[in-house]
Amino acid sequence: MAAAANAYEEAPPAAREAGLGVVALVVAVLVGYGWHLGFHLANAHNGLIAASWTAVGLYVVRMRPRHREGWLFVATGVVHAVMFFGRQYGLHEGPLPAASWLGWVGVWPLPLAIAAFGWMLMAFPDGRLLSRRWLGAAWGMAAVAVGMATASALWPVEYDRTGLVAPHPFDVPGAAAAARVWEYAQFGYLLFQALGTAAIVVRLRRTGGDEARRMRWLAFAVVMDLLILATGVVILGSPVPGLLVLPLVPVAAAFGILRHRLYDIDPVINKTIVVGAMLLLITAGYVALVVGVGGLVPVEERWRSLFATAVVAVVFEPLRRRAQRLADRLVYGPRATPYEALSRLSAQLTAAPEELLDGIAATVASALGAREVVVWVGDEACMVPRAGWPHPVGRVDPAPLSGLHHALHHALHHGLHHGGPRWHVRPIVDQGTARGAIAVRKPPGEPLTAAEERLLSDLVAQTGLVIVQQEQAQQLQAAARRIVSAEDAARRRLERDLHDGVQLRLVTLGLELGALAEQAKESGDGLLASRAKDARAHLLEATADLRELARGLHPMVLAQDGLEAALAAVADRSAIPVRLRVSVASRLPREIEATAYYLVSESITNAARHSAASVVTADVTIGGDGLRIVVTDDGRGGARPAAGSGLQGLADRVAALGARLELDSPAGGGTRLRTVLPCG
Repeated sequence: MAAAANAYEEAPPAAREAGLGVVALVVAVLVGYGWHLGFHLANAHNGLIAASWTAVGLYVVRMRPRHREGWLFVATGVVHAVMFFGRQYGLHEGPLPAASWLGWVGVWPLPLAIAAFGWMLMAFPDGRLLSRRWLGAAWGMAAVAVGMATASALWPVEYDRTGLVAPHPFDVPGAAAAARVWEYAQFGYLLFQALGTAAIVVRLRRTGGDEARRMRWLAFAVVMDLLILATGVVILGSPVPGLLVLPLVPVAAAFGILRHRLYDIDPVINKTIVVGAMLLLITAGYVALVVGVGGLVPVEERWRSLFATAVVAVVFEPLRRRAQRLADRLVYGPRATPYEALSRLSAQLTAAPEELLDGIAATVASALGAREVVVWVGDEACMVPRAGWPHPVGRVDPAPLSGLHHALHHALHHGLHHGGPRWHVRPIVDQGTARGAIAVRKPPGEPLTAAEERLLSDLVAQTGLVIVQQEQAQQLQAAARRIVSAEDAARRRLERDLHDGVQLRLVTLGLELGALAEQAKESGDGLLASRAKDARAHLLEATADLRELARGLHPMVLAQDGLEAALAAVADRSAIPVRLRVSVASRLPREIEATAYYLVSESITNAARHSAASVVTADVTIGGDGLRIVVTDDGRGGARPAAGSGLQGLADRVAALGARLELDSPAGGGTRLRTVLPCG
């Protein structure tokens, strides 16, 4: 794209300007002198094609010298200019000098011209074919075209329909055989056009965004030309009307190549479908009423016409609305009804919080047929874009509610959104307080209707409730995190107090009892020594229990050595075998490590006490979505989280971190606990 931009800004060199001028002059002379020789309706399209395709091609090449499609346009125009001049010269009554040779030049290049047109369709809009297979098909088409042009150059296989006054300049043997072969070879023209049309269809299905809009310009022009051509053949018995409007194809293609950001073809297609459908229905209905009523009721023709006109006037508006809905569905895709839009919005409430606003943006776009939707969240002084459709929101600076139009306009000029019509911004207000805004951009030429305004207001109101719900959920989760952090801090403080205070005093008391027992033994008081020894043993057991209790409150090893060492200590102390696998490369946030420790520790304890398991497997690994924890045992199963139970406490603790504890414990099938703790 940088090269294309430079091509616009830098003036073409003088040599290139001169070369383009020479091509334009040659084509102008050939076409101009051809028109001077006379007017022949059957050849008029060649002159129009030559002038239009050459002009468009030269303009494209001048703006973008390296654009291959522009050179294809120029080549097609030049070939048609030569053909037009040659046929005009050969059709002149007289005949003129060298009419046989110049008329011949106007006939045999036709296969090359049609093949160039097919190649142009296959390579639109950037001049590059879809794949190597399409390149092979294009070269095959070119080879067939060369063969057909060679046959047309050697034998007068196409002279019968041209009307040239001078005969074919060659008298090569085999003319009859060539004519028989040509009856089948001329279907190559249909093959060339079919290849180009198939390439357009394939590219339209594969592409999206800007390239799809560029393709629609050419597709619309080609389809309209084919419809006019078919109508001319059916009604007038001649393809001339379709051939005369063929020059519109390069004009539409030029819009697709150079100015697709300024103009959009969708509204044109939409209105064309509506007008075409109305003309067809009204004409058919009028004829059917006049002929049908005339055949059933013997009334005068003016009364039949009056009756048909009245019927058409009555059904016109309902038919127009139906045709408009059909056109909208064909051009913009299916749009949701107001009921469907509100139903989809309600269904979005069950989505994950990070996906909720994206779903709302998609619902608004579907309901309104919008080209783009952006959802902003914040207060009146500062709003931040949080979701977008059809693409995620890029780097857009926060802006106040009054400055959203400016922010979106600034984003357009920095390439974050597609250029086009203005944005419709609707603030999201809940109980008099601004909570956000929804910005909607419709296709060009399609304003918001009154029904769409009402639907957008309803969707904005529902979105306000969603934003408030999200804020409340975030506040509850933050409060739960604070509670968990406060509990952990209290555990650490209590463990420190027990370790540094009570436990130290008990150890000192145990040492004193030991000394007292030794003194009693030396003094010969065996009873006192025995009692002091027993008291010291009980004191040591109580100290060990207290140490284990302190370790359960908050293990010191977790704070000092990390999660892997703490879980290894839990596995070593377990009453049943534990298969432990921990894969954590670095230290995690304190609340994540503490929650993971208590989840694994409590699961192992429950398995040892209640499930009669023979082994426990604990798998703790870090992944892209967070810390994954899976603890399974082969016990009796049947575990259920009850109010006040250890499992419910673990579920609450995990939920405080924005995660969910999954429990799978069928009766007789063991127990499996799984969760993923977000580490971001």
